[in-house]
Amino acid sequence: MTQVVLGEDEGIESGLRRFKRKVSQAGIFPDMRKNRHFETPIEKRKRKAIARRKQRRRRTAAY
Repeated sequence: MTQVVLGEDEGIESGLRRFKRKVSQAGIFPDMRKNRHFETPIEKRKRKAIARRKQRRRRTAAY
């Protein structure tokens, strides 16, 4: 569970920013999106194939 404790003189905006950063680093949003609705095996294969293509593209662009 991600939580942020605000300091004495810390504003709500900076606390919210820290919370968003921690949530994104923990990988909660992608997991939440993945479990939002049932995904058929075909949809899962398509999603993974697209992710592999993107990863391959990033790897070749880095060289």
